[in-house]
Amino acid sequence: MPLSAADAILPIVSTADPRKRFPRSARVRTRAEYSTVFNGARRVSEPLMTLHWLPEDRPARMGLAVSRKVDPHAVGRNRIKRVLRDALRHCRADLLPGDIVVVARSAARAASNDEIRQAFLRLLRRLGALPAPVVDGTMPPSDGVASPSSNEPAPRPGTAEPVR
Repeated sequence: MPLSAADAILPIVSTADPRKRFPRSARVRTRAEYSTVFNGARRVSEPLMTLHWLPEDRPARMGLAVSRKVDPHAVGRNRIKRVLRDALRHCRADLLPGDIVVVARSAARAASNDEIRQAFLRLLRRLGALPAPVVDGTMPPSDGVASPSSNEPAPRPGTAEPVR
């Protein structure tokens, strides 16, 4: 059904969940706040970014550092920041309280939005700032160790398994 002229000029009201916004209170803003995080935080890195996390008593806040060395074009730097802000928006309710500063690396320039988002979430989990996702199903999560297939006999206790 086409919109009438009166409906077309009405402002569109956002129905976004207010908990998913990125308000000023969710940002590390001043030089002093950045320095405090850099000097006292735990740090983990991946090829795309380094993440600094300083546990605090206030809700999670994030600061971004994406220099011209990462991407000389503002459009590219802003894309990286936009993806990181969006990732934080969606997981902020689950984060432990504290300040996070993300320092992007030059590899982030060529990375897709999803690769940047996944790297950010992996780093948060490695720091312990974000709990591991809940796995649905009846099987316990895989710990990376392959279990023997049902066709192979189980090794007898006290015997060494042959080298393959």
